[in-house]
Amino acid sequence: MDPAKLSIASPMGEIMDSLPGARRALFSRYHLGGCQSCGFEPTETLAELAARAAEAPAEEMLEHILAAHQHDKAMLVEPSDAKASLDSENPPLLLDTRTREEHDAVAIPGSEFMDQDYQQRLFAGDPERAILLYDHTGKHVLDTCSWFQGHGMKNTRAISGGIDAWSQQVDPTLRRYRLEID
Repeated sequence: MDPAKLSIASPMGEIMDSLPGARRALFSRYHLGGCQSCGFEPTETLAELAARAAEAPAEEMLEHILAAHQHDKAMLVEPSDAKASLDSENPPLLLDTRTREEHDAVAIPGSEFMDQDYQQRLFAGDPERAILLYDHTGKHVLDTCSWFQGHGMKNTRAISGGIDAWSQQVDPTLRRYRLEID
């Protein structure tokens, strides 16, 4: 659904489908949706959640998650644009944020696996370095990208749709896969 058509009467499931970062935005500002005690059902509307939680007016919550969505979009790079930047004279560092097993099975050529040791070395380096992150489907990479930016690595972006979108839009020779639990 078009995010502009969302309202406080929209079910949370619809909001989550339209704005993947909505749960993160609600949790970070209002402590809603991040744990069992503050969770919500997909059928619960934003107005019902706001009334139940008594955290803020539902209209304010909607404005916040829409603004957060715009912030998320600014961190994303389409796969074709990522490919162009990787082919440029001064390419960004391409980091794989998936598991070691996923990286070993299939990876975007030229990418490096980011484990905790690698991450520590990276943060000890140049904070202006351009970095591109990717995961499997783009579901989790915004959290990592936000974390990088929040720790001073402001030139970090995330590939929209992850390696799955990359394999469909840029390099169809990369094998696609499905995780049983994601």
